[in-house]
Amino acid sequence: MPLFDQPEEKALPDSMPLAARMRPQTFDEFVGQEHLVAAGQVFRKCIEADRLPSMIFWGPPGSGKTTLAHIIANITRGHFSSLSAVSAGVADLRRVIEEAKRRLKLSGQRTILFIDEIHRFNKAQQDAILPFVESGTVTFIGATTENPSFEVIAPLLSRSRVFPLNLLRDEDIRLIVERAIKNGERGLGKLRIGISEEALSHLVTASSGDARVALNALEMAAFAALPDGEGLQSIDLSAIEQALQHRALLYDKSGDQHYDVISALHKSLRGSDPDAALYWLGRMLEAGEDPLYIARRLVRFASEDVGVADPQALVIAVAAQQAVHFVGVPEGNLALAQAVVYLATAAKSNSLYLAYSRVRRDIQQGRNEPVPLHLRNPVTDLMRRTGYGKGYKYAHDYPDHFVRQQNLPPSLQGKRYYLPSDQGYEKEIAARLKKWWQGEK
Repeated sequence: MPLFDQPEEKALPDSMPLAARMRPQTFDEFVGQEHLVAAGQVFRKCIEADRLPSMIFWGPPGSGKTTLAHIIANITRGHFSSLSAVSAGVADLRRVIEEAKRRLKLSGQRTILFIDEIHRFNKAQQDAILPFVESGTVTFIGATTENPSFEVIAPLLSRSRVFPLNLLRDEDIRLIVERAIKNGERGLGKLRIGISEEALSHLVTASSGDARVALNALEMAAFAALPDGEGLQSIDLSAIEQALQHRALLYDKSGDQHYDVISALHKSLRGSDPDAALYWLGRMLEAGEDPLYIARRLVRFASEDVGVADPQALVIAVAAQQAVHFVGVPEGNLALAQAVVYLATAAKSNSLYLAYSRVRRDIQQGRNEPVPLHLRNPVTDLMRRTGYGKGYKYAHDYPDHFVRQQNLPPSLQGKRYYLPSDQGYEKEIAARLKKWWQGEK
């Protein structure tokens, strides 16, 4: 079904989400993507002159693809028809095409066909568009978060200009949020919202360049804020954290009594006490605990508390799981006992666990930046022209099969996540990394 037809000037209902109400109506309201919409840019000139080529907007969520389509709808003198590839099918396409044919024949007015999430259309559905784009019956505009080289058929891609949109910058998100707070007609200005600087900074960073995420979280936090005696609704850091929170992904069965004993087993393994570890293992197995549950916990322990200090620990733990799965109980109990003794007596290191914790914290609290262009694989001409793979250094072409280059996003340059201990095999890893890091400024 159509997302929107030819726009009409009317007040937006308060029941609409804040992100929809605050959608820019003109290029001057649009934030970000200056390479397209800044004054004097060819793209903007073409739109303002109503000279539209068939085009595809390619960019991450919340970067402004659909908003640009709305702006075009406001500017163009052609009839603007829109479909969502999530819900539309070939029958909807045919209806729009037939209407476009009649419109062109009767009044000479052209039709701009906007298809949101074009990557959701299969090859047959995209093929159905092609003849009418080719004949000029419609001017095609598509929007996608996926690489058009893979998701759009070659004939349609060759007849369209691809305009990449970038992840919004922190300053762009901040401006969008501040406008929403102040805007009394479409935003939250009537509510008298106040937001602390730490809350605003966290909202900007955690949104990772997605304006929709930022506005949705702001709206939720604003509606939850109670007005004070003067009618001011204050949003603090806690409110933003709750509005942005993700569901916990940790495995949890709170309340089951077996957690006391599995905790004792885990801590005995960490304490390198094979006798206590065997005792708590026996307590669980003899009480009828699921042996595969214990095996899963041993696999976790092998990575969390032994890690790369003894790379065989994970191999042994997985082998025990496979043995239990293969032979069952009671025969498989000895495989678990073997794994428990090996893990208890193995060299210990939590460096791997700490490294991944640092990574997880940066991903959750920082910006999820795009992969640097030189690390992307340029498998199509479009990707090569966009700069994919440019400047990449192939490690095997260098002495010792090592070359120094930036493999993290720019904001994380020089960040160290994995810091090996001096235990077991990690001694060798530490020496190797030290050699590779020599000469860095």
